[in-house]
Amino acid sequence: MLPNRHGERAIKKILITGGAGFLGSHLCKKLLECGNKIICLDNLQTGFKENIKSLLKNPDFEFVLHDITESYNFDVDEIYNLACPASPMHYQADPVKTIKTSFLGALNALELAKKTGARLLQASTSEVYGDPTVHPQPEVYFGNVNCTGVRACYDEGKRAAETLVFDYNRLHKVQTRIARIFNTYGENMHPDDGRVVSNFITQALQKKDITVYGKGLQTRSFCYVSDLVDGIIRLMNSNETRPVNLGNPGEFTILELAQKVIKLTASSSKITFHTLPQDDPAQRQPDITRAKQVLNWQPLVSLEEGLVKTIYYFKNINTINSLHAKI
Repeated sequence: MLPNRHGERAIKKILITGGAGFLGSHLCKKLLECGNKIICLDNLQTGFKENIKSLLKNPDFEFVLHDITESYNFDVDEIYNLACPASPMHYQADPVKTIKTSFLGALNALELAKKTGARLLQASTSEVYGDPTVHPQPEVYFGNVNCTGVRACYDEGKRAAETLVFDYNRLHKVQTRIARIFNTYGENMHPDDGRVVSNFITQALQKKDITVYGKGLQTRSFCYVSDLVDGIIRLMNSNETRPVNLGNPGEFTILELAQKVIKLTASSSKITFHTLPQDDPAQRQPDITRAKQVLNWQPLVSLEEGLVKTIYYFKNINTINSLHAKI
């Protein structure tokens, strides 16, 4: 929280779009614990009220059911624009809706920031780098994106959103921040969200075959959610207007991840190999030099430590279907 004119810690009113989603729910909880007032905006397309159930009775927390492609109006100090399906299974299910969510969602958030003078943080993604030819990926790399492929609705949607953010900053002097988020995992992930960590853990706990695409030699970097939330908040509170990569630079092959999950769950699951999806990146690893320099941030939780916590969470879900309950 920022000090007010009396030198006291001022309570901020913060809007979080996509606040009932995996990442958004953790951000809501953390910012609420810091003494802020939170408005959680979500259409529950991929978010679930179950994720924010513990927050609903807090008088400083408000849930609003709304689609960010439609305009909205709140008097707020900060906006975290997180709303958009993030797993290929979900964003490819309705690609037109996905690109509208990215572009119109950013446009509506920026219009509100312009009107209220709020500072806005846009949740972008490592997908703006596409299937990179530079490794690891620094923020100055322009990417290698197939603009007509099946992933383009998400990749290009987020790239267009970044363009809007910079134009509103230049043209309208809106205070803006851009976080390029790399693979993140942890509690509140949904068993069927289509992302590799949740897929592998769910399959291993159910003793089903672990589904690996290609030969499993493609690499990813996995950041535990508490580290990512810390980085996002630091970025919002910084003076950095350039895009900032946020992710764990520890690089693992998908096959190594599958083997780790089997070991940590003591599962009898076998690994099976399937055809690699179109435009699946061969490598993905963030260069976090900028985050270290301007935010004094780097991830602290190792992959094994984070997986243990995430597996424990999945084991203790009463029923998998409970995550899908619309409260």
